Amino acid sequence: MALAVFITGCSPPGPRALLKGRKLLARGDYAGAVSEFKTATTLLATNAQAWNYYGVALQQAEEFPEAVTAYQRALALDRDLMEAHYNLGSLWLEQNKFDAAKTEFTAYTLRRNNAPAGWLKLGDAELGAGEIVSAEKSFSTALYLNADNAEALNGLGLARVQRGRPQEAAKFFAAAAQDHPDFAPAILNLATVEEQYLHDNKSALQHYRQYLAFTPRPKNWEAVNAIVSSLERPETVGENSAPKQNPMETPAPKPQKSVENETRTPRTYARPETSSRTQFVSRSNSYPPSRPATTPAQIVRVAPEPAIAAPSNSRGTTAKPFAEPPPESAPEKHGVLHKLNPIHWFESSKPQKSYSESGITPLPSPDEDNDRVTSTPVNPMPAPAISSSAPPVKIVSAAPPTFPNYLYLSPRKPKFGDRVAASGYFTKAREYEQASRWSDAMDQYRRATEADPTWFEAQYNYGVLAYRLRDFGASLAAYEMALAIQPDSVDARYNFALALKAAGYVPDAVSELKKIIAANPDEVRAQLALGNLYAQQLRDSAQAREHYLKVLQLDPRNPQAADIQFWLSAHPR
Repeated sequence: MALAVFITGCSPPGPRALLKGRKLLARGDYAGAVSEFKTATTLLATNAQAWNYYGVALQQAEEFPEAVTAYQRALALDRDLMEAHYNLGSLWLEQNKFDAAKTEFTAYTLRRNNAPAGWLKLGDAELGAGEIVSAEKSFSTALYLNADNAEALNGLGLARVQRGRPQEAAKFFAAAAQDHPDFAPAILNLATVEEQYLHDNKSALQHYRQYLAFTPRPKNWEAVNAIVSSLERPETVGENSAPKQNPMETPAPKPQKSVENETRTPRTYARPETSSRTQFVSRSNSYPPSRPATTPAQIVRVAPEPAIAAPSNSRGTTAKPFAEPPPESAPEKHGVLHKLNPIHWFESSKPQKSYSESGITPLPSPDEDNDRVTSTPVNPMPAPAISSSAPPVKIVSAAPPTFPNYLYLSPRKPKFGDRVAASGYFTKAREYEQASRWSDAMDQYRRATEADPTWFEAQYNYGVLAYRLRDFGASLAAYEMALAIQPDSVDARYNFALALKAAGYVPDAVSELKKIIAANPDEVRAQLALGNLYAQQLRDSAQAREHYLKVLQLDPRNPQAADIQFWLSAHPR
């Protein structure tokens, strides 16, 4: 302890102020933290993390304009400081500046695409901006990354309400409340939908009472209790009087005609000032909720506590106790990278096997923009106008698409090599991966495969990084070798199919995916990939329909379920 005191006392004043500010911030002394971080940013004017901490303290002290300036200064110094993007977006969201918030969370999710917190925030911002379809996709991505996420289910319910689908909204709210009985927003939203839209007062009363039973009492307890009292004492209608309608009630929104119309004409939140009923809450940051919604007459957002960037020597750890997105070192899933668009269009919503412990690199393909279900049908070319004197026009259907065939290497299972030497290269490759030095990592994996060709993880990872760097020839050869070692590896064969498709060998990609389904009929990824290939590259609607229906059967909550349904309706038998 004496040595620590000595070192602290001898440290330069800038780092010393930063350290002291962090301690005060952790204790909740925001005014003191603001003072220390102000000193730190004066002495460390080019330190982006110091400015981010300064913004956190200012935000907690409710000095919002100054907090915005601090976050913007941090980003001016380091555009890759994702915590500052997250914090600034949260601050904009708290102030209902949805477009600005959406910009920050989009930047955040581009780099932290495996963090559900970022997708949840992006969905909130899109919902506030009236971009309902985009919000649904963001919430679906968060749900894919964490299938037990009550906030994602609640967000999907809010989006369904905005789309005029209260029955679907009630199912999402009910699922969130069932999985997390202590998640108050979903319970209150479920009660509201049941009363206002489904006219099921009995169920609504039950869920209102469940909401009122939370401890400590929600701040809007009195308002919700008044609703319960009115439901317990229904009005009696006289003989000569017509049923009374509450003029303050907000009618259910009318359903939109199509997804395309919703995209072009975004809807906004209903915020009646005097309504005694309509109430929807988006999120709460704690279980049980210690900061519930305020007034029931508006959609309420609970502002998250800001995220704090870790010091440069902390190896990605983040300061506590503030709620923050997970660090970049969190385990990823196969196929995470192509959620950048922003939905993971090619995989099941079920969590896939993690390979972080076995040493397999879970890096997916870099470019899958065309591997998603096209939700908006392509309008056929209008028929030409034909005069009575002109001969009829002969419609000639387009020729079926043609693709090259892949020349398989078909390697035999290799012989054992020098695993000790290969381990050295493999370790270096993992270190380069952590530093995002993809080319160096790929080179080290290549050396590991040369030292010991029988090492499956080295071959697999070499294929992953080669694909990421768009060296499809090397990627295909590596996956073939990996399959020679482990022919039953579903992940290796699935990635091999993706590489074949990216290289233009579509028939061979179909063949490999069919091999997966032959051995594993319930493999949703392969079914969805086949449906996309038949629908988009091969233009075979009958085959695409078969696989899309199988996806809906196996995984009704797949992130692409809504798009698949839309495609099916646009392509009848």
